Amino acid sequence: MKNSGRSFILKVQKDHRIFFKQHKTDGVKKRIQYLKKLKKLLDKKEASIMDALFLDLRKPAFESYTSEVLMVQKELSLLIKNIKDWAAPKRVSGSLLSFPSQDFIISEPYGTVLLISPWNYPFQLAMIPFIGAIAAGNTAVLKPSESAPHTAQIIEKILMEVFPENWVKVIQGDVTVGEALLKYQWDYIFYTGSTHVGRIVAKAAAEFLTPTTLELGGKSPCVVDGTTPIQKTARRIIWGKFLNCGQTCIAPDYILVKKDHKDDLIKALIQEIEKAFGPDAKKSDDYGRLIHNKHFDKLKKDLHNENILFGGNMDRESLYFEPTLVNEPAMDSRLIEDEIFGPILPVLSYQTEEDLDLVLSKLKNPLAFYIFSSSKKFINNLIKKYSFGGGVVNDTVIHFSNTNLPFGGIGTSGNGSYHGKYSFDIFTHAKPLVKRPFWFDLPQRYAPYPKSLKFLKFLLKKL
Repeated sequence: MKNSGRSFILKVQKDHRIFFKQHKTDGVKKRIQYLKKLKKLLDKKEASIMDALFLDLRKPAFESYTSEVLMVQKELSLLIKNIKDWAAPKRVSGSLLSFPSQDFIISEPYGTVLLISPWNYPFQLAMIPFIGAIAAGNTAVLKPSESAPHTAQIIEKILMEVFPENWVKVIQGDVTVGEALLKYQWDYIFYTGSTHVGRIVAKAAAEFLTPTTLELGGKSPCVVDGTTPIQKTARRIIWGKFLNCGQTCIAPDYILVKKDHKDDLIKALIQEIEKAFGPDAKKSDDYGRLIHNKHFDKLKKDLHNENILFGGNMDRESLYFEPTLVNEPAMDSRLIEDEIFGPILPVLSYQTEEDLDLVLSKLKNPLAFYIFSSSKKFINNLIKKYSFGGGVVNDTVIHFSNTNLPFGGIGTSGNGSYHGKYSFDIFTHAKPLVKRPFWFDLPQRYAPYPKSLKFLKFLLKKL
């Protein structure tokens, strides 16, 4: 639906609010029933989803399945299995002042949720937050990215086949549609994308004091101290970096390698690129493409006047951009100051931990943080010293796939986290409730208060 007019958006909101207020999302059985219908249809449409991902990003089938389709299927299965338990009121201990009482935490849905998803993983990053919102009992308005139109179309087709429009609505369109949606009050906003747009979303939400989750990006470092097997280290970095043609928010954004081991690492990185994609990555069925011309032009500009160690070939017509290694870009260069979000990997070197700190303190609060080291002391020092969304030791990207771990950023890389139970929790308000009988009151709580606090202080500290 490409209508972004005021009357259209207000009608969608009105329909969703009526649906929610009539308690039509309350029943856990109903939510499970619809999520099972969704899972069944996703299984049926698996090939079509992967075809759409290929058309939008030329994603290899393996990447489309493992990083998009499978993750959504697993998230659905996990939530279907656990919603009943997660949604049930949780009994907690009471306090002395409320004795006797029954104390509970109730998981209450926010209401009408707005979800704005990106183009780089257009299926998974739209569907996983959506599943969490529905499992928690909300209605959902989803705006998929216009930059991945084939995936957006199949998402709309699938969701409209499963859910009533006053429960779930997909609204398609360009940036003006997103801007129009943000002019109105929602009960919760979940946005995944750039830090720049994240600030716009946060500002719009602040107008109505709307709670938000912002899943952004940043300069995710990959620190290599040279104490791990160099070839395996390079292989794991290359896989994480060039997955989805480098268009991954948690891809290693740059390498910081101990100077003594820099040459060996570069040699190994080049070998692993050629091993993964062959001598000409353009001919590889396992290497994707950039999303659109605007992103191509941005990356081409990023390479201007840089010292290219490997790669650098590109073709605007086919949106091909070769895996590229860059040697020691300046700290005020575009490659260092901005998130790259593409198949360019700068290699910086350091000699001391003070050298490391100059870079890591400047490029703070990354979404991901990678350390390749066999030194527990070195690893622990970095983990304690620097703030980041999520980290991995001796590998890259894999933390994203574990539904037992929260996924999210901090500071400029975002706020809030989801995946697994965290997907359910983030779309619910933890509402406390205390139930009391009338057969007992603590007399000291009422005026006139006791003249001496000695006994009361003793009692309150003990209980």
